[in-house]
Amino acid sequence: MISASDLRRSAPSALRNRDPILDVLRSVLPSRGLVLEVASGTGEHVIHFARELPALDWQPSDPSPAARESITAWVEAERPGNILEAMDLDAGQSPWPVEQVAAVICINMVHISPWEATIGLMRGAGQALARGGALYLYGPYRRPGRRLEPSNLAFDQDLRARDARCGLRDLDAVSQCAADHGLEFERTIDMPANNLSVIFRKI
Repeated sequence: MISASDLRRSAPSALRNRDPILDVLRSVLPSRGLVLEVASGTGEHVIHFARELPALDWQPSDPSPAARESITAWVEAERPGNILEAMDLDAGQSPWPVEQVAAVICINMVHISPWEATIGLMRGAGQALARGGALYLYGPYRRPGRRLEPSNLAFDQDLRARDARCGLRDLDAVSQCAADHGLEFERTIDMPANNLSVIFRKI
């Protein structure tokens, strides 16, 4: 139980999806190197991944001060030795305040942010990734020739009602944006609750 005075935040979805995501990351990430997480949120994902993949170094980031406080609190509580200090990084900024990285992961950001954030994500990943490095995305997407599942349709409508700039993105548009910045689409993997893992590689 996290007390009211504890700066650690918790997201039920992070606890639900962290192990399915980890299973995919084991086959996507290199054995060693620095992994940048864009939009780390509460910090629960990076704590879990760092614990389970200890040979990798992890760089969490988020533009929200409250999120960075939560990440720092989780790190101080769990004391992993392979997580760097949370970085103030907005996906849309250029250039990113980070050197070359082996991989970039971004979970549940693309649909809850303006399209400009996705453009920035692809531009930044294209610049920061080493050749062959992976960009891993997780979340719900629109796919050509397929109707949105009822749960995703309702989610999309809710997001757009709150902010017309947000909503589930067309996977083809995301892939084209990635290609425009030197990232090649590799594959998608169906995930629980009508989500997708989407993997790109720096060419």
